[in-house]
Order: sequence, then C-alpha cells, then structure tokens
Amino acid sequence: MKCQAAGAAVSPVRAALIPGTPRLQTAAFPPYPPRQQQPGEGEHMDSLIAPRAQFTAMEHGTQADWDIIGACAREHSPQGGRRVLDHLKLLADDYGGFPVDRLTHCLQTATRAHRDGRSDSYVVMALLHDIGDTLGAYNHPDIAAAILKPFVSEEEHWICENHGIFQGYYFFDYIGLDKDMREQFRGHPHFEACAEFCAKYDQTAFDPNYDSAPLEFFEPMVMKLFEKPQRSIYKKALAE
Repeated sequence: MKCQAAGAAVSPVRAALIPGTPRLQTAAFPPYPPRQQQPGEGEHMDSLIAPRAQFTAMEHGTQADWDIIGACAREHSPQGGRRVLDHLKLLADDYGGFPVDRLTHCLQTATRAHRDGRSDSYVVMALLHDIGDTLGAYNHPDIAAAILKPFVSEEEHWICENHGIFQGYYFFDYIGLDKDMREQFRGHPHFEACAEFCAKYDQTAFDPNYDSAPLEFFEPMVMKLFEKPQRSIYKKALAE
C-alpha cells in the first residue's frame, strides 16, 4: 500500500475522504442547482399515470383509495392466466437430468390427460402441476396447488397438492425414501384419483418422441380458467 508522500498535494476528492485533512473552502463535488420545471412540463405525463391511493399506511385508507385499488384489481386479476403461462415458460430447457425438459414434461402430461377426455380444469391442473419446480425445489407441489386452488375442484387441488408423494411410488426407493409413502393417505376420498393421475399421465410423461400439443394449444383453457375463481375470499369483492 502506498502512503502519501510528505508535503505532496492532496486532491480535492481525497481531501474530502482522508480523515484529518483540512477541509477546503470549495466542496469537492459542488451540488447541482435544482432544475426548474418549465410551465406545462409534466402535465402530459401526469395524465398517463393511473390514479393511486393516497395512504402511506392502510389504517389511513379511505373509500376513495379502495375504489381505486378495487378497480385496478378487477382489471388485473382476470389476466392471471397470462402471468402463469409466462412463468411456465421458465421451465423450458431445464432438464434437471431428466430425459425431457420440465416444460416438455408438463406439456406431455397435459396432452395425455386431454387425449384421455379429461375436463379443461383437469388438463390445466396437469399442465401446471410442476410449475413450482423453479421456485420450490423442496415443495414444488405446494406452489402449483396454491396457484390452482381458487380455480379447480377440491379433488383436482388435492391431486396437485399430493402428486409429489404419489409420484414417489415410482422412484423413492432409488433415492433412499419409502416408495409407499403414499399409503399414509390410503382411504382418503381422492387417493385413487391421485394415484391414477400419476400412473396414467405424470410418470409416463418423459418420452422425447411423444407428440405433445404446444403450449399455445392450452392457452385458451388457462386464460378462461383463471378469469374467475370458484373459491376465494375476494370472489365477491372482485365481481364485476
């Protein structure tokens, strides 16, 4: 480390930073004078900004504030399908060691369910069942189930939420886990439905040569399903 030579001049910048150095009369970084807004400037931009609530804490909110927020929510919420589809695309090219990437697996699972005559909501559940892979490496079924819960039947939600354990029947013994872990749910009303989902659509969906439908095929189903929830505490508040 080099030390300052005795008697050497100190730059204004260093003078501002080195402790004990006498301060100069002129600041090292003189402040810029505030820019004066010209008449009419900003009026056009203000007209483009959507109204916003005025509170800084919810306890100070008013009816006018929540009317603004509610209007935005009624416009934003029905487009949830678009955001879900965008996130699903993140699974593309993510193989994780599997024969196909995670998006292909989802498309193949959904295609198999669709070709087997399942309802649109079931097919969307099949499409999204692994959407949590990128965010929840240790609990991906919970993420997908939480996203789907307001829009699908209780059975479809339960299948999605528990498919990870049921899928383990086909591989848990290879990673030191109990392949019969699903037996804890034996007797549950949806046990057989979840077992069937994994047997027919999920565990079979790793075939690189399978003719899966493209994501665009499922887009109308997703958009329609996510327009209106079946179950939500906000259902009444967000109704048109």
